[in-house]
Amino acid sequence: MSEPSASSPAPTVCMGALALRYSGKSLPVQVLRSAAGHYIGTKDDEGPFSRESVEYFPTYEAAQHALDNHVWTQRAYP
Repeated sequence: MSEPSASSPAPTVCMGALALRYSGKSLPVQVLRSAAGHYIGTKDDEGPFSRESVEYFPTYEAAQHALDNHVWTQRAYP
């Protein structure tokens, strides 16, 4: 596998809007799992912190696809 070239765009890391707005914590969004399914959210050292996506996804892969392609809906409230 080759190294990315200097002209390759860096991956975009999105921060959790709800985590930032309601706690002041700047945490990256990632795929997490709960009993209801996979979702896009944030976690800190203590565990899951905020659910950012409106949607729950049936699989990790579906949630990761939504995150990677920016095809998920940001929740307005915690």
